[in-house]
Amino acid sequence: MFVLAGRGETIRVLLADQGQEWKEIDVTFDMWKKGDLKATCVFGQLPKFEDGGFTLYQSNAILRYLARAHGLYGKDDKQAALIDMMNDSCEDIRSKYIRMIYQDYENGKAKYIENLPADLSKFEKILADNKGGFLVGGQISFADYNLLDLLLNHQVLSPGCLDSFPALKSYVARLSARPKIKAFLESDAHKSRPINGNGKQ
Repeated sequence: MFVLAGRGETIRVLLADQGQEWKEIDVTFDMWKKGDLKATCVFGQLPKFEDGGFTLYQSNAILRYLARAHGLYGKDDKQAALIDMMNDSCEDIRSKYIRMIYQDYENGKAKYIENLPADLSKFEKILADNKGGFLVGGQISFADYNLLDLLLNHQVLSPGCLDSFPALKSYVARLSARPKIKAFLESDAHKSRPINGNGKQ
């Protein structure tokens, strides 16, 4: 993975919370620009995930693979479909965030923050309505790790962004306090990684 949080951080949080150990090969942008590694990647991008002799690309495919392996995909097909829906909705926000960070930070940040409540309100209602405490049902899913990572990033971008959303604020506090996630978030490795590759956050 690149030496930044990026899309890989959700995968790291999931693995940490599930008590898994993993080895990372850090890729710098200078290494990537040389093109040799990029040429070996099926879609010309990272992260790259290896489990024994099995290799996967695309961060959401990796998340789904790990979700199936660790029981993070709901209790039946309907819950799995709902979890997919939640994750896709997280990706809608992440795409907007990435576009602003990399293409329009100076001019677009204020407008992005102004429009953010419209996106957050949807998740606020979902969490307020679901008494199980997660996006779907009563157990954590891979979509919860994605939303947690997104919300933590947005609290850096706009520290008060959750103040009007008690369910979301409680959700972030509760998930961040899970012992293995707490240890991960407090680790030097996590703290030393920039959120994005251009230094904007």
